Amino acid sequence: MSGNEPNPAATLQRATPEAQPRPAKAADGKRVDHARSAKQFLNAPEHAKSHDTRVWAMRTKRDKQAHTIEEWEELRELASQIKTHTLAHLDTYLEQFEANAKANGIHVHWAADGAEHNRIVHEIFTEHGVKRVIKAKSMLMEECGFRHYMDSVGIEIVETDLGERIQQLDGEDPSHIVVPPVHKMRSDVARLFAEQLGSDPDNDDAHYLAGAQRDATRPLILDADAGMTGANFAVAETGGFVVCTNEGNADLSANVPNLHVASIGIEKLVPRVEDMGVFIRLLSRSALGSPITQYTSHFRAPKQGGEMHIVLVDNGRSKRLGMEKFWSSLKCIRCGACMNTCPVYRRSGGLSYGATYAGPLGLILNPTFDAHRYSNLPFASTLNGSCTNVCPVKINIHEQIFGWRQVLAENGHLPWTKKTALSAAGKVLASPKGYRVAIKTTNSALKHLPRWALYNRMNAWGEGREMPSPPDNGTFHDWYRRNRLKNQAKTPNEGDSQ
Repeated sequence: MSGNEPNPAATLQRATPEAQPRPAKAADGKRVDHARSAKQFLNAPEHAKSHDTRVWAMRTKRDKQAHTIEEWEELRELASQIKTHTLAHLDTYLEQFEANAKANGIHVHWAADGAEHNRIVHEIFTEHGVKRVIKAKSMLMEECGFRHYMDSVGIEIVETDLGERIQQLDGEDPSHIVVPPVHKMRSDVARLFAEQLGSDPDNDDAHYLAGAQRDATRPLILDADAGMTGANFAVAETGGFVVCTNEGNADLSANVPNLHVASIGIEKLVPRVEDMGVFIRLLSRSALGSPITQYTSHFRAPKQGGEMHIVLVDNGRSKRLGMEKFWSSLKCIRCGACMNTCPVYRRSGGLSYGATYAGPLGLILNPTFDAHRYSNLPFASTLNGSCTNVCPVKINIHEQIFGWRQVLAENGHLPWTKKTALSAAGKVLASPKGYRVAIKTTNSALKHLPRWALYNRMNAWGEGREMPSPPDNGTFHDWYRRNRLKNQAKTPNEGDSQ
């Protein structure tokens, strides 16, 4: 018996598994409705609980790893400084990287946006007669819509990362930048593989499922015409780049075919090889809570008899670099730590964001691509600052989320209902007397109105929780007047200053 045939002992009789939630995607030109999509995800309670548990487990493992390194905070500060320095001299380091890469025998291309990236790679493939490409996971290529473009021109793309392959077979985008199918349960993967690969639908043993995928994909890898990777870091002083994986699939993509194309965002530059000693120590610990990835692969030149191309992609990064409030988002090393700690992401799932980037990172990146379409996303945050606290390069994520709210409001990108509600709230909160009247009115309503008048479609807060009970002894202001002000001399403006 091969290791990948169904194991009867592992095939258990189970109740019908909960259907996988599939939050609706916004149509082209429409605003993403995160709240509605999150509600659709939460309507599958087993998936919602599993997602929260698994994502939070990565956060707690990250904390344990961080606590094993005495100089952890110094590493974060040093990483932030290296990124700040590199971005301040990005033009210089990009030219240095290009010159050294060319000296190593690599063809270097520049792409202003995703469309140009796809066109350049397509031309390379056409020149070499490529029909099938094996590809490592790359958020940049997701950002460029690369796989869909290649589908449209008849070139087959085979994802080699297990998680990304699962999402490809299911026709879904990644829901997490490190763990693409983290919203799925094993029963979902068993169903999918049975439909796509012919495996046993009742066997959701992880080893069996991984083996089924490996058996189906390895022949495609060995028969591919070209391989593609992204890059975690690009080193200016060598013209090389580094890819970190846990499956070794980037090495397969780069070395099995003779043609290797690497797509690299221009913000991935670091000046020196020795800088890797800082970022490699931070990356996997922040992402998965593991000391290091299974493979840390350094590419510097084509393999013997092969050909290597690098496409350096801007796609809005230069514009973001000029944004005073938001430029530091370019420091991001795509670890996903901010997603793992975010209470909104953990409970709503990544697909509810309807964008390439989910979670806190997505809230500050997606509006730079399309402010109107993603104008709801910066409001999908509690602004608790936990994302900032775990960021390995110290990006002030929660402050940028708040900053995007201001920018989107000033530029008229908010829905009428949100704009009206925020305008009314602003007027009430700006007036102490008006605020006190509103609080007393609300407390009276909570005491006397029937339940149906309080819990209905107009009260989104009450859909998943009870409203707070109004205090019996009045508001905090009433208490303050009774206990703190009764013996104090009143000033002429005292009533309006509290």
